[in-house]
Amino acid sequence: MPRDRDPLVVGRVIGDVLDSFTRSISLRVTFATREVNNGCELKPSQVVNQPRVDIGGDDLRTFYTLVMVDPDAPSPSDPNLREYLHWLVTDIPATTGASFGQEIVCYESPRPTVGIHRFVFVLFRQLGRQTVYAPGWRQNFNTKDFAELYNLGLPVAAVYFNCQRESGSGGRRR
Repeated sequence: MPRDRDPLVVGRVIGDVLDSFTRSISLRVTFATREVNNGCELKPSQVVNQPRVDIGGDDLRTFYTLVMVDPDAPSPSDPNLREYLHWLVTDIPATTGASFGQEIVCYESPRPTVGIHRFVFVLFRQLGRQTVYAPGWRQNFNTKDFAELYNLGLPVAAVYFNCQRESGSGGRRR
């Protein structure tokens, strides 16, 4: 795909979060029945529960790390918490999904208050099992530095969605 048409480039995920990479494995992220496609819009109410994540590959002895970040925290015009870590799962065997890995930073559902935020899922191939550890905090996480620290190299897959505060006064009354 030409770089100028790659949705990760158009959406500035390449640049703000990741360096350019070649996708080499399938990554499928689904919230309930909604599959995440680059640039799609999901409401906070649709992403309350952690998604199902399926990854490709062909060797169960190969392990992957999944990172979910918000590069637009707390607001796209002033992202001084960039990147905010929403989820981190390691030791995911190829051909399986995130539920087969080790959740080392639990899923925190997106709750943007200002502007349209990008939420990015990034998949890295690990060098071995139990070689990646949790950072000490969620705010100002840096995906590139994290990958370098744990020798993860460039991503093997990534996908992102957009999310903004739902209109109204904060949801349904009970």
